[in-house]
Amino acid sequence: MEKWLCFGSMGVAGLLAVLFVLDLVAGFPFGRASVMVDIVGLLAAAVVVYLGYDAFNDLR
Repeated sequence: MEKWLCFGSMGVAGLLAVLFVLDLVAGFPFGRASVMVDIVGLLAAAVVVYLGYDAFNDLR
């Protein structure tokens, strides 16, 4: 079950990272409300992906 939680967190964070990049480039999902929010959201998603990957490696 722990593996699926790691995969789930990495998947959701990856999806959010894609949405923030799309908003930064094209302004599609959020209407480019704030560039700073996009950058901080992208960094937060990257940190969650890293933490999920690190936790997955600890489980092996």
